[in-house]
Amino acid sequence: MQPTPVPLGSYVESWHPAPVKDEDPLLSGPAAAMSALLDLPDTATEAGDPLPPLWQWLYFLHWPAQHELGPDGHLRDARFLPPVPDRQRMFAGGRCTVHRPLRLGEPAERVSSLGAVTPKHGRTGELLFVTERIEFRQSGRTCLVEEQDIVYRSGRGVERDRPAVLDDSAVPEAEGPWQLRIQPDPTLLFRFSALTANAHRIHYDMPYCLDTEGYPGLVVHGPLLALLMLELVRRNAPERQVRSLSYRLRRPMFAGEHILAGGTPSGSKARLHIAGHREARHATAEVSFA
Repeated sequence: MQPTPVPLGSYVESWHPAPVKDEDPLLSGPAAAMSALLDLPDTATEAGDPLPPLWQWLYFLHWPAQHELGPDGHLRDARFLPPVPDRQRMFAGGRCTVHRPLRLGEPAERVSSLGAVTPKHGRTGELLFVTERIEFRQSGRTCLVEEQDIVYRSGRGVERDRPAVLDDSAVPEAEGPWQLRIQPDPTLLFRFSALTANAHRIHYDMPYCLDTEGYPGLVVHGPLLALLMLELVRRNAPERQVRSLSYRLRRPMFAGEHILAGGTPSGSKARLHIAGHREARHATAEVSFA
């Protein structure tokens, strides 16, 4: 007789990690490196320049000792990793409110705390949704308030939407007046992993992707898809200040596939999405302007 699975919620009933504070000088180097990664001719690279929304992901990085990593490249233990056995992690989406842009060259403070912890049942079994709340400050003033939604599950589930073979020639159809096309290769994914201190093997280790995770190729980072959607705003409406944004990551995309970031502005808002030839909405986002 198979043992009855322990509900994931029971593992976190007494889990209440305290907030943690970090500091960063917010130097221009990471922003310049991201500009080079995306082949941007001009963006925030000088002291005093405003940092584009979500580019705070390039800062406050943590580089753990090698022995602290698990077999998938993720940390085994950390302040906001729930105590779930055989833990698998998926970045599901998030929200961000911009009170004022972060400025390069000005020391910044980040305060991270645990938000909601919600067990749910999905098609692959029981899931645990964990929301991390992150507040960014400069000169004692709150600049950004961000929430990230991370999904955890115990053991390996079956992903039904993974293609058996990748098609690197099919191109998604254009949609919306704002468009940005990109075909990420392993080099781009490797550089983005380095810029964000992300050692997860699904982004650079092809045998691991195929044999252990069951993916048909290297997985494009969810945060990179979110940044590509926000890049539409920076390129097409540079004079407009983003006041708030929300995004959801729905289906993975893989290195070699053609990606279309599309957007449609409407008054004080804009709707954004990531399309591929397999699906029209791999990721979605909505932006509100000041």
